[in-house]
Amino acid sequence: MMSTQIFAIRHGETDWNRAARIQGHTDIPLNAEGLAQAALVGAALAGESLAAIYSSDLQRARQTADAIAARNGALLFEDAALRERSFGRFEGHCWDEIAANWPEDSRRWRQREPGFAPGGGESLEVFYARCVGALERVARAHEGAAIAVVAHGGVLDCFYRAATRVDLQAPRAWALGNATINRLLWTGEGFTLIGWNDDHHLQAQNLDEAAAA
Repeated sequence: MMSTQIFAIRHGETDWNRAARIQGHTDIPLNAEGLAQAALVGAALAGESLAAIYSSDLQRARQTADAIAARNGALLFEDAALRERSFGRFEGHCWDEIAANWPEDSRRWRQREPGFAPGGGESLEVFYARCVGALERVARAHEGAAIAVVAHGGVLDCFYRAATRVDLQAPRAWALGNATINRLLWTGEGFTLIGWNDDHHLQAQNLDEAAAA
């Protein structure tokens, strides 16, 4: 069985990212910074030979994927299975508000209980099975080729755990920057991590902002 090369990209920044509000399935667009980041990641992947680009159907991911497709030319497909975890009643709130309004739910969430689901939301177990299953499905469809997958922080966290065999309950100890490029390899035996949180393509933007400050 041939391998599939995967470029996994988190969407660009949104206003709710900046305010540390839980987005989940709430359909928040990119802000100006996020649109600039999307353009930079699009330029970074322009020369890659991609068989396809897959994106969450939420607009923050789709806007990022559109920027990649515009520069790369690969066909773009939406896949709702790549959506962020549904956080139910937590969505729209920051961590302090969640702790104040639902202290027991907040405790269980912070402890990463695999079977816990916020009111109206998804458990980690269900979420992990959904997004890792989606990644395996699209990787299997493109054996021997390279694809880009544009999704969300929680989705990429699951990809990382699948590739490194880190338990769902283990605290996150790896970065998940907006519009970073993360590289994985898939074979019939599973996923392997190749590179993570590559933000070199964003450095020009950071330098320009520093010069303008």
